[in-house]
Amino acid sequence: MTSMEQHPYQPPEPHRAAGSEQGTGRGHEAPGSGQEAAPEHGHAHGHSHSHSHGPAAPVSQHLRKVIAAILVPFTAAVLVGLVVLWPGQAPAHKRTGVGFDRQTQQATVTRVVELSCASANASGVPPTGDTSTAEGSSAQQRADGTCKKATIRVDTGKDQGRTFTEIVQPDQSRQLHQGEKVVVAYEPAAPKNLQYAVTDVNRQFPMMLLAGVFAVAVVLVGRLRGVMALVALAVSFLVLTLFILPAILEGSNPLLVAVVGSSAIMLIALYLCHGLSARTSVAVLGTLTSLALIGVLGSLFIGWAALTGNTDDNTGLIHGLYPSIDMSGLLLAGVIIGSLGVLDDVTVTQTSAVWELHEANPSMGWRGLYRAGIRIGRDHIASVVNTLVLAYAGAALPLLLLFSIAQSSVGTVANSELVAEEIVRTLVGSIGLVASVPVTTALAALVVSADRTAPGAGAAGAPLGVRASPVRGGRGRRRKR
Repeated sequence: MTSMEQHPYQPPEPHRAAGSEQGTGRGHEAPGSGQEAAPEHGHAHGHSHSHSHGPAAPVSQHLRKVIAAILVPFTAAVLVGLVVLWPGQAPAHKRTGVGFDRQTQQATVTRVVELSCASANASGVPPTGDTSTAEGSSAQQRADGTCKKATIRVDTGKDQGRTFTEIVQPDQSRQLHQGEKVVVAYEPAAPKNLQYAVTDVNRQFPMMLLAGVFAVAVVLVGRLRGVMALVALAVSFLVLTLFILPAILEGSNPLLVAVVGSSAIMLIALYLCHGLSARTSVAVLGTLTSLALIGVLGSLFIGWAALTGNTDDNTGLIHGLYPSIDMSGLLLAGVIIGSLGVLDDVTVTQTSAVWELHEANPSMGWRGLYRAGIRIGRDHIASVVNTLVLAYAGAALPLLLLFSIAQSSVGTVANSELVAEEIVRTLVGSIGLVASVPVTTALAALVVSADRTAPGAGAAGAPLGVRASPVRGGRGRRRKR
């Protein structure tokens, strides 16, 4: 078959980067009509494919207006919600000295010496001498073992330079070493020699180093997209710490705060990372639909299963300090925020897949695009559901281990509120993720296929009688078929 140069085609809205190349093709001329239009089923006697990773062609002005008519009011509502719910300052409370609610300072271990536990009065052998129990056995080991006497210097606060000593038992999980940086708790009401106590190790340097390695890796691999992703991550953190947490502490409805905050994070992150385009807007719509489903299911099943959200020392402390906070609402807010990050990944991937399928074959209708996109989505569903389940199981692993030690049945474990919360959180989030695949794929297929003109009008708005190859960004290559 003789190869022929195809007439270049300029689309009506050429938003292309400089240097875009057009693929050349082969075709048959129809008498009196220039080149032959693409056949109904998309099978030409000969044509070319350009493979590119450039930006997708923008959709028509009409579709942009339809998408804007949905997202602009929603964005305005989110902005109004941020203004109305924006917290002034979290209400103050008197420190309890329990858990995280303690005054802390930075300190350094300046000296560590060994001594017998008996001489340090650190033994605690039961008066009965019974060492058969775990407590009695541990006390016996302390009496016979070697303890450590650590001298700690306070490095921050009004008592900077002050030193105190602490006895470290041989069976303690955390042993102190000379020169080690630690965190100490301060209790002003205690006797002077007992005001300070070591509570944890100072991990700031390794944590900051790891964060730096992460940021460098993201920028090296993602380049400009990586930089934008880091900026979006910082914005998400700011929304969480400056809006969501203080607003909940101030007494606002946790569910409403989570919806407004999550929507703001989603809009900023998606448009910042992927650009202001119809493709990103479709991903936003798919994410919104799935978040709404997660919110409805979460509210229904948290109420039906009578989950209070007050299951451990930390939530109990929050409820004690701020009784007005709706703990079950806080649980639902956590479900919504926790699902958002994975939802973004699924919806953006599905939208991009449909866009690329349309670019590869512009003659494909929305049903064909949907069927091809959903085949990609099924693989995504399988991996994402497993991701959520393993993430929650990993977080609850010590708890699950305790149930295993107690030889509790599966039914007993699942019925306990601690585990039931994680089950509801996992299943509700997974249902939303599964639903996001067909919803986003259908939206994307409808949007990109809506730009196709009537049969015989050419591709994507080309003049009648001319069959044009779609313009590609970047370098293309021809493939004979």
